[in-house]
Amino acid sequence: MAGPSFHFRLERVRALRERKQKLAEQELALAIRGRSQSEQELQQAQASLLRAHSEQRDPGAGLAFGADELRARQAFLERLEAQHGRHARELERRSAEVTRRDQLLTTAASEHKMINRLRDRHRFAHERELARREQGTLDEIASVRFRRSVSR
Repeated sequence: MAGPSFHFRLERVRALRERKQKLAEQELALAIRGRSQSEQELQQAQASLLRAHSEQRDPGAGLAFGADELRARQAFLERLEAQHGRHARELERRSAEVTRRDQLLTTAASEHKMINRLRDRHRFAHERELARREQGTLDEIASVRFRRSVSR
């Protein structure tokens, strides 16, 4: 015996929460990719800075530099240090963004899971009601047949 099919009244909300979770997953992936890129840039800046410091300490085969050359080297070194600082701040910003996106994903996943559990509870209640009705109908049929067999 087939009863009315199950219809979850909050299906649109469930679908919206599912889309919200998928979007949060994509945004987290983008944030992680950005953080990874910032880490690479910071490592490159750090390597450049280490090379420049090394060259500053050991300029090469006993070369003597004039004051202008020393000032230019110092200015270059300061630019590299500033660039390193910018990359470090950018990495911190992107790491904070990853943390924020992760929290948003956690919230979205929780909301999606909650509405799915609600849908499952409603479906179970619907199936239980259908089974109860079906059993009532079968009981009715059995009692009618029993009465007929007894009255013969």
